[in-house]
Amino acid sequence: MVKPLHETGVEIDGFRLDELVHRGGMAMLWRVSKPGLEGPMLMKVPRIGEGADPAAIVGFEMELMILPKLNGAHVPKFIAAGDFARQPYIVMEAIDSPSLLKKLPDLPLPYDEVTHLGVRIADALDDLHRQHVVHLDIKPSNILFRPDSEAVLIDFGLSHHDQLPDLMQEEFRVPFGTAPYMSPEQLRGIRNEPRSDLFALGVLLYFFSTGVRPFGEAESMRGMRRRLWRDPMPPRALRPDYPPWLQEIVLRCLEVEAGRRHPTAAQLAFDLSHPSEAKLTARSEKLARDSFATAMRRRFNTDLTAPRRAPVTAQLSSAPIVAVAVDVGTEAAPINAALLDVTARMLATLPDARLACLNVLKSSAIALDSTLDKEGHNKQIDRLVRLKAWAAPLKLDERRLTAHVLEGADAADAILEFVTANRVDHVLIGARQDSLRRRVLGSVSAKVAADAACSVTVVRAPRVPEGDA
Repeated sequence: MVKPLHETGVEIDGFRLDELVHRGGMAMLWRVSKPGLEGPMLMKVPRIGEGADPAAIVGFEMELMILPKLNGAHVPKFIAAGDFARQPYIVMEAIDSPSLLKKLPDLPLPYDEVTHLGVRIADALDDLHRQHVVHLDIKPSNILFRPDSEAVLIDFGLSHHDQLPDLMQEEFRVPFGTAPYMSPEQLRGIRNEPRSDLFALGVLLYFFSTGVRPFGEAESMRGMRRRLWRDPMPPRALRPDYPPWLQEIVLRCLEVEAGRRHPTAAQLAFDLSHPSEAKLTARSEKLARDSFATAMRRRFNTDLTAPRRAPVTAQLSSAPIVAVAVDVGTEAAPINAALLDVTARMLATLPDARLACLNVLKSSAIALDSTLDKEGHNKQIDRLVRLKAWAAPLKLDERRLTAHVLEGADAADAILEFVTANRVDHVLIGARQDSLRRRVLGSVSAKVAADAACSVTVVRAPRVPEGDA
């Protein structure tokens, strides 16, 4: 028979309750131990006594289904579980760090610290979305950090998993979430939109960088529904020194229509990681809310009520980050033409893809390199100009295109480091015709293809018939 656990020293399935670390309205958290298992562990036990909230029980069932299917550094490791027939509980890895709630007394934080937090949280969301899950309750208390600064997301009771029954949606007709962080579409009952998590992250970034919540503390449904048509006060109206590029990113996260936000968490992380490459629009200069007429047009926009039918991972696959490594030397013209053709054909099928054009400026491992070429031109600027000229025929919206001149003693290593750091989904790279040097030393394209943690397409220029050479 199910009964609440509330005493230190009680054992269930070999787990001993050592210390009560949290008593919440929906669950209790116990630090537990078990012979043969090492490392800190937490047991989550739902509140199931008289007057227990039905949503708490259903939320626990959701977490009981979802957490065992998750893996990676951005979630606690699942260890064991018990069902409602005897005693419901979940045992998971304990992340021994305080949540972001500890930062609240220090708000507003420095802009660089907010940016760093945003990148780490967006990374974690990208990993979660790739595992078919929308969190739907991103807030400071649900974000922890490992010693290496990797963000860890906790509490999946309100989450949606594309491949599991959504009990919250099946059993209730009211939206669930934490009021200040809920997206407009959540308020409409849409639970399978991954960009809802980007909206919540935008709320957090706004709050942590200004010290003010963008939509106040409204807890009533009437108050929350205002965000279906009303945008927040721009951060620069609250802090005159607010960086335009950061306002651009934060207000894009907080767009009422999900389609106007970043397509994916990976693309949001990319923008936060490269502020100098941020494409500024009218958002970056705003000092006041949108006009009343604009707000009214949003209020009667029925598109917001249309549910999404595509699974979470389908949206991610339609908006990848693609990196193309371009050799800007004149002798590489045939390869570059072939690369441009392949890139154009790929992007034609991926309207939300982000393209990062790369070139490596090789540096000496033992000597200082001059920043100028023989003609006195700055090498980095010259290569940036050439990269953008190469990409010009693609006619991409500037928000979808960035150019990066990397530095490194080894070109392949520099490309691989960029690919890893920026969650690149696909690499396009040219390969020259065979040569003795490449057979002996190995080629950049071969090393990238062998070591990259993503898909790689190696492109060769068409062979010229001997009679036409």
